[in-house]
Amino acid sequence: MTLNIVIPYYRLMFFKATLNSLASQIDKRFKVYIGNDASDEDPKELLKTFEGQFDFSYHRFDENIGNDSLVKQWDRCIKLCDNDCSWIMILGDDDVLGDKVVEKFYEKIETVNALDINVIKFSTVVIDENDKEITNIFKNEEISKAIDTFYNKIVDKSRSSLSEHIFRKSSFQEKGFKEYGLAWHSDDMAWLEFSNFKNMFCINTEKVCIRVSNKSISGTNKFFIEKEKASFQFYKILVQEHLFKFRFSQRNLILRKHESKSVLVNGKSLMNYFRITWLYAKNAYLFSVLKFTYRFIFKYNRF
Repeated sequence: MTLNIVIPYYRLMFFKATLNSLASQIDKRFKVYIGNDASDEDPKELLKTFEGQFDFSYHRFDENIGNDSLVKQWDRCIKLCDNDCSWIMILGDDDVLGDKVVEKFYEKIETVNALDINVIKFSTVVIDENDKEITNIFKNEEISKAIDTFYNKIVDKSRSSLSEHIFRKSSFQEKGFKEYGLAWHSDDMAWLEFSNFKNMFCINTEKVCIRVSNKSISGTNKFFIEKEKASFQFYKILVQEHLFKFRFSQRNLILRKHESKSVLVNGKSLMNYFRITWLYAKNAYLFSVLKFTYRFIFKYNRF
């Protein structure tokens, strides 16, 4: 059993902090694969200073594809991994691991295997450009249903991103990452599908620091329209293919999220109105039909 940490590299600005966190791991039983997405910011000189501190392999791709598809960049970076790799973490080139992330992974892996769980999630905290923690630490129940973890995210009781997860390579090979614009929600769908909408194992005794800056997609409003379109595609698939997997008490809010994204992206057409009304009625949320009708007439505007 091996753990591979994959870094889809593009920016140098915070990369040293990421590498420092890897060098500081107490347990060195991991290998890092760095896939450079044809960046103009060459990290080779920086990487030389980390030789011998942890096991890593560096590859520069000739073509930039992350600008068009971050998911394809993730996929080709994963292909750099060892054939015998069984667990994978995709770490952002600006995110930071706590010193005991790898140690805690191996400490819990027997339990995870015994429970036949495919996704491990660490607690997280958001940091800014100066490494200052700007949120509380987000934790989860040790054994958490993926549907509950996702629902807690959309009601702002939790948060989620790519870097704090470790997943079985076999689950990735079976399901793959789904393509949404800017890979917005691609990670959400991955954890739902990789876990088969069942349990995830959450480790709260170590954290992953997720950096939000004006250089990151999540930290800027520059891509507002692209994000909204991606959210619409995500919720459309979630409602069409997976809504029945959620608890009845959770479905109404998921439909509400789908409603808002749909009207925002597709406008106030009668076809859109009747389609969303039918979804609420089909799922026995009749009062929601009335509330949606009010919002549709008096509140919604398209961007």
